[in-house]
Amino acid sequence: MMIVVTTDFVPGYEIVETLGIVTGSIVNSKHVGKDIAAAFKTLAGGEIKSYTDLLIESRNIALKRMISEAERLGADAVIGLRFGSSSVMQSAAEILAYGTAVKLRRKE
Repeated sequence: MMIVVTTDFVPGYEIVETLGIVTGSIVNSKHVGKDIAAAFKTLAGGEIKSYTDLLIESRNIALKRMISEAERLGADAVIGLRFGSSSVMQSAAEILAYGTAVKLRRKE
């Protein structure tokens, strides 16, 4: 099981090798019909559940892709996990997960 942390260390372990930066990303958009419904929701205010669900799904996919890249490198963990996002075009956003793949050894 891959250890993924936002810190730059893993408690109880020492970093024995840094393998490099790993990333995972996805560009996702909602169906036009849902975009129209979301536009009406902005008039009334409140959470736009379809977009919340889209971003949660996208973040999970980006995280899985980053972990897969770390596994291909033979990493035990990814430290310094961060997420980023950017607008690619209207109604499409990129979600990026990134961190540093490392090999660990349990501290004695």
